[in-house]
Amino acid sequence: MDRRERLIARARQGYRLAFGVEPSRFYAAPGRVNLIGEHVDYNDGFVLPCAIDRETIVAAGPPSAQSKQKLFEAVALDMGDMASARDSFDLVAPIVRSDNNWQNHVRGVVQALGRYGHRVRPMRIAIAGDVPIGAGLSSSAAFGVAVALACSDYSGLDLAPEMLAKVAQLAENDFVGCACGIMDQMAAAASVADHALLLDCRSLDFMPVPIHHSLAITVIDTGLRRSLTESAFNQRRAECEAVAQHFGVKALRDLDHGKLLLAEPDLDHTLFRRARHVVTEMERVEPIGIALAKGKTAVLAEVMREAHVSLSEDFDVSLPPIDRLAQMVAESLGDAGGVRLTGAGFGGCLVAVAAQEAGAAIDDAIGRYNDEADLPARAEMFRPISGAAPILIE
Repeated sequence: MDRRERLIARARQGYRLAFGVEPSRFYAAPGRVNLIGEHVDYNDGFVLPCAIDRETIVAAGPPSAQSKQKLFEAVALDMGDMASARDSFDLVAPIVRSDNNWQNHVRGVVQALGRYGHRVRPMRIAIAGDVPIGAGLSSSAAFGVAVALACSDYSGLDLAPEMLAKVAQLAENDFVGCACGIMDQMAAAASVADHALLLDCRSLDFMPVPIHHSLAITVIDTGLRRSLTESAFNQRRAECEAVAQHFGVKALRDLDHGKLLLAEPDLDHTLFRRARHVVTEMERVEPIGIALAKGKTAVLAEVMREAHVSLSEDFDVSLPPIDRLAQMVAESLGDAGGVRLTGAGFGGCLVAVAAQEAGAAIDDAIGRYNDEADLPARAEMFRPISGAAPILIE
């Protein structure tokens, strides 16, 4: 039994234990790792994530035949004992927030679908996943898109990937309380196997970018965890919006690099550094995309190093242990590939894109780091997979 089969079996068993019957349908949405374009999505820029072979699985089925209410019932199998991991709400009454974060993700998706004019039928779901939580691999986006897909398919809505992403993002923004952009949800909804996803976060136009067969994607979990709604994430977004307002542009995507540099004396130093990261990060997307397609590891090494320094020094979302580990891995890789912080920061993971045979160099650097680290880091190689889809069970 492979990884996905085990996950499906867990979702099936959880559904059966919670509701006493077999589920009738299954759905999956993947986590993602962002290869370049960090903190760019909510600034309307271009990003380059790829989906990874870690997923949220939703088992779904009809409501109880005995129920006279139009209920949506859910159980989250990774969220504690069965009592605290269950939720039920009336689809006719106004949907209100819960004190439980995972419940707000589910309720937020159903409410967001309603706000977009879509009616969700009464149903029951069980949710299981293996995307690491709080590691910067978008477990929340995988969760939200998987629930949105289950609701869409079960209710006969047939929503496009872009709408699934919008629904999941709206749920996080307005119901959960995280001012995230749309990159994570689009990566979960629209990715193509063995490709990265070049995404225009303003228009939502996207294009698959092939990842050269000689390259491997390794995610290095630093062991440091964070919660976006409790971090400075929302503050960073507000800072970027303040700079855009200063220049009279809709978003930092519209800010010319030269104009920013000329205005440095007139701009608050912190706000200047925030904007400099975003503007230069957007410039890094094209060379990384070309390097991915052609297998140019030396370019990956140089541009990803620049990206990490920018995230650490200009955007202030790294931590000293993460900087130390990134430097050790970069030195060990040399021109064989690049490494940088991925995700929102304040903890989480590094991503290394390097030659297939460079895995030993990465492991060596992590081993030396762990000899002195308070929290051990660990590396895992991930395969780029497709986005959200129903699962056909034979």
